[in-house]
Amino acid sequence: MVVHSWFRAKGKPGIGGLRTGPIGARTVRPPVFPRGGAAVRRDWRRLLLPVASTILVGLIFGPATSAGEKVTHRIENGQAEVVPEFNQPAQWIRHDLFVETEFDSDGDGKLDRMHVAVTRPQQTDTEGLRVPAIYVTSPYFGGTNPGGREYFWQVRHSLGVTPPPRKIPDPFEAKIDRPVISNSHIRDWVPRGFAVVHSSSPGTGLSQGCPTVGGDNESLAPKAVIDWLCGRATGYTEVDGGEEVSAYWCTGKVGMTGTSYNGTLPLAAATTGVEGLEAIIPIAPNTSYYHYYRSNGLVRHPGGWMGEDIDVLYDYIHSGNPDRRDWCDCHVREGEMQTHQDRVTGDYNDFWAGRDYLNDLAPMRCPMLMAHGFNDWNVVPEHSIRIYQAAKAKGLTVQLYMHQGGHGGPPPMEMMNRWFTRFLLGVDNGVEKDPKAWIVREGDKRTEPTPYADYPHPDARAVRLYPTHGGVQRGNLLPERPNQQGQETLVDNFSFNGATLAQAEWTEHRLLYAAPTLSQDLHLSGTVRVHVRLAADQPAVNLSVWLIALPWEQGSDTKITDNLITRGWADPQNAGDLRTSRPLVPGEFREFEFDLQPDDQVIPAGQQIALMVMSTDREFTLQPDPGARLTFDLDHTWIEVPIVGGMSAWRQAIEPAPSTNE
Repeated sequence: MVVHSWFRAKGKPGIGGLRTGPIGARTVRPPVFPRGGAAVRRDWRRLLLPVASTILVGLIFGPATSAGEKVTHRIENGQAEVVPEFNQPAQWIRHDLFVETEFDSDGDGKLDRMHVAVTRPQQTDTEGLRVPAIYVTSPYFGGTNPGGREYFWQVRHSLGVTPPPRKIPDPFEAKIDRPVISNSHIRDWVPRGFAVVHSSSPGTGLSQGCPTVGGDNESLAPKAVIDWLCGRATGYTEVDGGEEVSAYWCTGKVGMTGTSYNGTLPLAAATTGVEGLEAIIPIAPNTSYYHYYRSNGLVRHPGGWMGEDIDVLYDYIHSGNPDRRDWCDCHVREGEMQTHQDRVTGDYNDFWAGRDYLNDLAPMRCPMLMAHGFNDWNVVPEHSIRIYQAAKAKGLTVQLYMHQGGHGGPPPMEMMNRWFTRFLLGVDNGVEKDPKAWIVREGDKRTEPTPYADYPHPDARAVRLYPTHGGVQRGNLLPERPNQQGQETLVDNFSFNGATLAQAEWTEHRLLYAAPTLSQDLHLSGTVRVHVRLAADQPAVNLSVWLIALPWEQGSDTKITDNLITRGWADPQNAGDLRTSRPLVPGEFREFEFDLQPDDQVIPAGQQIALMVMSTDREFTLQPDPGARLTFDLDHTWIEVPIVGGMSAWRQAIEPAPSTNE
């Protein structure tokens, strides 16, 4: 075991003159979004490697407790269990401090300090117990701007034009009850013998600096906190000046987790390669701000947040240091974001590349358990899949937990516990030998994922399907290329959403192509790829593609996930080059490919897989005036669907069901 040199703060031993506060009354947990459907349920716990029913880690932490002996961690079935002596909220030690970073992001000539709060068992002072830390950082802990959607960008305008300026909200200041930054995760982990650490991101809460929404300081800020936990950075009792504070109680092993933006920051910290960060569990993380606000060259908004862009998010979270607000607004919001975010073309550029964590993975060294929902249309599932695949290619220890719900949804507590027990407490519970992928099947509880060797399913193979003429009503979708299907045209009209168009019996505003009815269940696993050849009568148009299951539940918009398999968006101007838009020439065809969102879904017998093509997706894209005409060359248009079992499974699934007549 590595022994660090720990220095106590000046002042009262064990507390060092830090402010302490009351214990909060609640623990914040992300919501769960269950999804219906029939599936075979499996108990994932049965597949975990067997471990002793009770392991007392005395060799690491000291002997088991008895009269007069020190309290230690208790391990059962490879997990840290609640220890009654740790589970005494009134006796927990809570204090806050300010950790000095290595950057000055607000231009005041001084290194920024981050506001940090600690909750730990009293035994870290009374018995000299050293514990690992579960660390959560966020831009939201100090509160968010109460301003509404009047501060979003307008979306009702033509494509390829400069939009009207948006209204800027009034400044607001952090609302935070010191020293309690947050109560999240505390009641899960402190009773199990971990410290829980929270910090506010740069420019939010009581932390100094500017919010940059994916800039380097958002990676270096949690790195500084981890360095402090490991004895390499300095903490202070005050945001300016103050006495030094050390984390003498920490073993130097840190795990991070969080959901959404809070799930992005563990990955951001990991990309610095900081020592002491032993494991991360990002939940629904935003791993690229380009992929959050754009798709394949197209200006696209996160589901439910039409008109939001990166500068809007900046204003939403900017709760920090009012003395440096004008400087941050000038240099970050106007000087960087509004200059380079480019709502005119949606092109990829260096600004966006600098906010894509896939480009920063080289230093990453820690194991990762990634979690996401396949029906998350806020932070779409590609965010996690792309990082999972890249980390796996680097040879890192990685696992993937995916459910069928929407935004948020952590792995089961048992899974997270095994993960942190293995990498923070050093218990050899075999978690790294567990299956790589855990997927909650349709209709199953979120706590009962089905294990798979990997994602996509190792037996998944791309099956190419071709559309046939008749899409204004319903064409066919076949595995053989049909002869001379010619061209079909749709007319853009943002007035109709995708659910309405999917239910239309006949409409010129979308093209629909359906495969034969399934006679048995069909398992899709992976990413659908679309190949199109199209022409338009305008220089810029939206292109939106849905893969759906029919029949659609009549009149259902709220249960869209019952029929939506996956979807995607693209700008035909960016065919072959995300960094450069080439305006469309009326009547000139352009051929290109793009991916829909990753998925893993079992389509039940009795349904039809269908391809729906439209222009504007009113819940995600800009909304130009109706009338643009998009013409598709069906002889050079197809999709590739990843099917477990490949073409043979497809053909078997579309064979007519055997007759029940004798």
